[in-house]
Amino acid sequence: MRPVVARLAKTYAGRVDIRVLDTSRPDATVSTLSRRFGVEYVPTFVLLDSKGKQQGGVVVGAVAEGVLTSRLDSLR
Repeated sequence: MRPVVARLAKTYAGRVDIRVLDTSRPDATVSTLSRRFGVEYVPTFVLLDSKGKQQGGVVVGAVAEGVLTSRLDSLR
């Protein structure tokens, strides 16, 4: 999924801020965000609006790039 996420980050640059948290090296931030959004599996994609509110749902598991693209396109 890393190549897909990298490609989406380029495609949506300036419109969407895509961040990757490495759960293999848990720290306070990763642990806090994982609990806040109920992340249990990797990969998990949590879509947030500009105010940090969950919007567009959560996508769990390796999915087709088109699934993520349609979710990102639905963000406002």
